[in-house]
Amino acid sequence: MRMIEELFGRPKCLIGVVHLMPLPGSPGWGGSMKEVVDRAVSDARALEDAGFDGIILENFGDAPFARGFAGRGAVAGMASAGACVADAVKLPLGINVLRSDGRSAVAIAAAVGARFIRVNVHVGAAVTDQGIIEGDAMATMLDVRDLTPGLAVFADVFVKHAVPLGGGTIEQAAADAVRRGGASALIVTGTATGAPASLVELERVKAAVPEAPVFIGSGVTIDTISQILGAADGIIIGSATMSGGRAGGPVDRERALAIAGASRTA
Repeated sequence: MRMIEELFGRPKCLIGVVHLMPLPGSPGWGGSMKEVVDRAVSDARALEDAGFDGIILENFGDAPFARGFAGRGAVAGMASAGACVADAVKLPLGINVLRSDGRSAVAIAAAVGARFIRVNVHVGAAVTDQGIIEGDAMATMLDVRDLTPGLAVFADVFVKHAVPLGGGTIEQAAADAVRRGGASALIVTGTATGAPASLVELERVKAAVPEAPVFIGSGVTIDTISQILGAADGIIIGSATMSGGRAGGPVDRERALAIAGASRTA
């Protein structure tokens, strides 16, 4: 789709994930931002060298996550790491502040020049391991307008590690995220990090909102990437590129190269 080509330079794109180590204020914070930044830059360079089309930073190491505002330490830490990554690589950069802090993601994106953000609960509400999370599309989109106009908002639909509240179908949730919430693109995931997403759900979302790009956001492997990228407009892939295929680890250059190569056959 046009938005994908304008942002990533290709009609279909492969976005790699950098899972940041624990940041200040999180239970696992180790006390060294230099260590956090050095790992993030190394991971980002490995993804760029492998041939990925974009990179998204997540504060994955901050678990257990806050339900709302991620905290001053997370925002400052992600901005610090994000600025260094933006200086180190030329790929379009995205920000995802877990668990679903869209407003902080917009602020960080504005500070580091990121091109897109991911919001896990943009509209509606969901029961999660953090409790009930409510979307706040209005506040997020007002911040986009005020802080960084043109920022793309990627919104999850029936996001992983969550159960949607209020009933309704995945088609209606997708339509609401784009047509009422202002999302630029949608993301379909499995039930958990690393769990495969349903291609049936992907097709349902694409049919319901044909004007929006739809990404697969979990569970993609080197064995499935060609098939999935043939159906989706893009892929966000994390665990499969990391050491041992485990989320939260450093990017494995050989894994990243193999995945990027397999994606080009789609």
